Amino acid sequence: MTWSNWLVFCGVSLFMAFTPGPAVLLAVSNSVSVGPRRAMWGSLGNAAGVFLVSAIAMAGLGVLLSSSATAFMVLKLAGAAYLVYLGVRQWRSGANAFADTRRSAGEAGAPAPLRLFGHGLTVALTNPKSILFFSALFPQFLTPGAPVAEQFFVLTATFAAFTMLSHAFYVLVARTMKQGFADVRRVRLFHRISGTAFVLLGLGMLRLRNRLA
Repeated sequence: MTWSNWLVFCGVSLFMAFTPGPAVLLAVSNSVSVGPRRAMWGSLGNAAGVFLVSAIAMAGLGVLLSSSATAFMVLKLAGAAYLVYLGVRQWRSGANAFADTRRSAGEAGAPAPLRLFGHGLTVALTNPKSILFFSALFPQFLTPGAPVAEQFFVLTATFAAFTMLSHAFYVLVARTMKQGFADVRRVRLFHRISGTAFVLLGLGMLRLRNRLA
């Protein structure tokens, strides 16, 4: 892989990573609910999901997804249902990690790191748009004749790194606004707005069309 190809891929990845979507919304809502440090567990899960989605695309399953209406519909429904579930959970949440900065991040009742990791992983794996994105994007940056595994690792690691960077940025932004979350009513309003956003993203996924078919 040439440096020029990699730099172009970095630009595309940076733009995609910083574009708000389900993973970014999850990172921000986790930051408010459980604190910035614990929120990054969800981002690690999402980064792991990026590697798995990339592997799925490289294995050719992205082509299957783009050509099979049934496979595309099943994954689309699963992703939409999960986003709606996250929305309902967020709407009903009353957690506020910024209410008292003296509280421990490991306070009883807070989701375990593995659970946060799982939420981030599931959001990545149940988005058919991601698989189609990698299926369409990766071939354009692969150098014919060069080892595919090495190029796969470089491209995926680059995209995952930018994903983590964008989540850290949004989480830090939420942290700087912690004074605004001192009021219980504002926190409730935030949870309801983010919960509604999750539901709308889920419903929006139902309208996703397989343009690669």
